[in-house]
Amino acid sequence: MRSQLPITYDDITSAENLLSAWGEFVRGKRAKKDVQDFSFRLMDNIMQLRSELVNMQYEHGPYEAFNISDPKPRSIHKASVRDRLLHHAIYRQLYPFFDRTFIAQSYSCRNEKGAHKAMDTFRSYAYDVSHNHTRTCWVLKCDIRKFFASVDQAVLLEVLRAYIPDPKILWLLERVVGSFNSGREGRGLPLGNLTSQLLVNIYMNEFDQFAKHGLKARRYLRYADDFTFLSDDRQELVDLIPRISEFLRERLKLELHPDKLFIKTFASGVDFLGWVHFPDHRVLRTVTKRRALKGFKSKPTPGTRASYLGLLTHGNAHKLSRTLTPAPTPEQ
Repeated sequence: MRSQLPITYDDITSAENLLSAWGEFVRGKRAKKDVQDFSFRLMDNIMQLRSELVNMQYEHGPYEAFNISDPKPRSIHKASVRDRLLHHAIYRQLYPFFDRTFIAQSYSCRNEKGAHKAMDTFRSYAYDVSHNHTRTCWVLKCDIRKFFASVDQAVLLEVLRAYIPDPKILWLLERVVGSFNSGREGRGLPLGNLTSQLLVNIYMNEFDQFAKHGLKARRYLRYADDFTFLSDDRQELVDLIPRISEFLRERLKLELHPDKLFIKTFASGVDFLGWVHFPDHRVLRTVTKRRALKGFKSKPTPGTRASYLGLLTHGNAHKLSRTLTPAPTPEQ
């Protein structure tokens, strides 16, 4: 029996929750025209939204699509301010409960987690397996093909029903989930939705639990759709691949990316989360380095420089750091 969400539909749709959600949503966005338009009649708009929710007449609006390169091309789908406000209202009520159901080794889009902590855990696992680099540590690295676009909405809603007893909350989540498809009916979640960050973790928690309890993996960790298993036995990792593939395909309707699956030694350098990891150091992946240089050249502000220099402190990137740091001017 899974833990049951103690939150009610009224908790999500209350005026207090919607106003608190607005305060969180609007940070850093007050200069945006669509946000200004919504805030011009803020209380009227919030109360109209609440009325539709209370009467269960809410319908999610369309998305604005645009492309980014990060570093590969990605399609972002932006909802209206009204719908994004609701996403925040849902997220702030559901996240605390679901976060407690996730394993410690899930690092994406979680408070007190993140990519840098994932990399630190990855390194500590490698130290443990290799007995401080005195033995060979093997790494199985996997990636899911077209992750966000491939999420099966029916399976996701089935997972949600196992945790959520309130039928009204399920009704609302069905409208949010069903507001988007990736070109295949019933498939996909939009990159850009706050709710998508939570929903994909709920979805992939099914695999996390299988990895920990079904595969009995002692050194497994995941960040979004990138995940790794570490072992001192290469054959053990080879034997995991068909079991991983079968679970993802049968339970979650997902497929491993064949071109991004490998088993190699930690000592030979393992590409994970934008860095290539070695026993005594890690270096930026070439494509990540190019992105940093390109991003800084396109927006050479002190804030951008500080952001990239902060990234570079997490590995061996002294040469690139010097490139982004202006030479000192001679004293007059």
